Amino acid sequence: MQKLVENFIRTANAFDIERTLSLFATDAVIDDVSVGSAFKGRDGVRLYLERFFVGYSTRTKLLAIEEEDSSNALVRVDFTGDFGHEIGILKIVVGQDGLITRIDADLE
Repeated sequence: MQKLVENFIRTANAFDIERTLSLFATDAVIDDVSVGSAFKGRDGVRLYLERFFVGYSTRTKLLAIEEEDSSNALVRVDFTGDFGHEIGILKIVVGQDGLITRIDADLE
């Protein structure tokens, strides 16, 4: 899980949409309470990454990761970008294939 989270952050920080998408299952969901929307499937995840990472020049720094089990982790991150600065919480679920199936995102 640690490696997957680090890869997600590294590729998102590089604004490498294709490599970041390769970490997600085709039916993955990002549900972000802070923006009030859920983004479904690879097209939805792409839109989320383009809008909120590339669009706001977001840089993410891993602060902590708490692995609940081999498929679930609670990740605390530091976001900076054109919007300013926020601390976020990501609940990440990984499928048996090692791909992200769901992220529930919120801000502290």
